[in-house]
Order: sequence, then structure tokens, then C-alpha cells
Amino acid sequence: MEIEGTPIDAARGGDAPTRERVARSILENGPSTAAALAERLDLTPAAVRRHLDHLMEEGAVEAREARVNGVRGRGRPAKAFALTEAGRDRFDQQYDDLAAQALRFLAETGGEGAVKEFARRRVSGLEADYRKVLDRKPELTDAEALAEALTQSGYAASVREGPVGEQLCQQHCPVAHVAHEFPQLCEAETEVISRLLGRHVQRLATIAHGDGVCTTCIPSTITPDSPARLSRQTRG
Repeated sequence: MEIEGTPIDAARGGDAPTRERVARSILENGPSTAAALAERLDLTPAAVRRHLDHLMEEGAVEAREARVNGVRGRGRPAKAFALTEAGRDRFDQQYDDLAAQALRFLAETGGEGAVKEFARRRVSGLEADYRKVLDRKPELTDAEALAEALTQSGYAASVREGPVGEQLCQQHCPVAHVAHEFPQLCEAETEVISRLLGRHVQRLATIAHGDGVCTTCIPSTITPDSPARLSRQTRG
């Protein structure tokens, strides 16, 4: 286990690299308790708490009441630590302003249709990435394969069970700031997710609109002619 404050830590350039690991772990895995972070990063609990305190002082992380499955035990409820909007800014592309300016120009000169076409082209490569994952890991469900393809593109995506079907959770969105002004980017992404999985999916939350995670509901029913189903039949 890595112990902070040692010569090894100093040789690594101080606390900053480890603090970056803590923030990135929260980004990739969602709101996390100090205990979960310590185990995930092989750090001491005291070291994790120190980094979390520093990140909270910077306004990069905020504490929330952790979600509890089952009956809550005695004592104070555990806190989960989540990235704030300022914390996410650390990982966002440095060309957000330039991208927004380019899309404004496209909207002014080409109209709404041009922006929509750009948004569709931006996610057009997702299908090829998705099929490569399916071919490489046939044991994955269609939603899991899509999550891995999205993660490869910087979305830090995962799948969990939802009230109805599954939920695709994207802990990070590389275009969140631009998508806040141009929701066509989110709409095009939702369209391709729906088409690839062969189901009418529904966005429940988006980072672009201030939510902590982009959450998409994926119902259980799949259409017989969906790309996912046909791809598996072809391989079989």
C-alpha cells in the first residue's frame, strides 16, 4: 500500500499526481466513499481523506450522503465524494470555446440542419468501435459492449441494472460544455445508442444540463432486426 509523505511520494513530485489519481477515480467510477477510493487506489484511508479535503477546499469535489443498499447500520452515514462542475473542468477539452464558436458559425451559415448533420457525423464512428468490441468480447451484453466503446472515446461509461431493463451511465462527457449550448450533440448520441441497441432508449439525465452523470434507460425488449442482434447472429 502506498503511504503518503515518504521520500517515494516526494520523488513523484509531491501530492499533485496522487491527488489527480483520486479525482480521476471519482470521474471514472462515479461518487465514491473514502474507503472505496483507498481500496481502489491502494492508498491509506488517511491519505485519501487528506487529498479529498484538499480537493474540497479547491471546490473540485463535494460530499454527498452515500447510497445504501438494504438496512442502514448505526452511526453516521458514510459520505460519497463526487466531482463538481469545476472538478470536471480539469478533464474537459481545452478547445471547448473554439468548438462552440465553430458550431455557432455553422448554425449561422448553415442553419439547424447543418448542426444536426455535424452532430450525427461526430458519433458515426461509434458503430465501428461497438462492433469491434462485440467481436473481441462476445461474452459482453450489447449494452456492456457499447459502454466499453464509449469509454474508449472518453466517456467513462458503465452499465447497471435499472428499475426497467438496464441503465447506461456515462461518468464523463468530453463535449459537455458545448452540448449545453448545442443539445443536438446529445440528441445525435441518443439516436445512435438507440439504433445500435435496437431499442427506444430514453435519456434520464445529462451532464450537459447539470446532472452528475449522463444516464440512459435501456428497456429489455430488443427488435429482431437490430444491428446488435444481426451482428451476433452473423458471428454465430
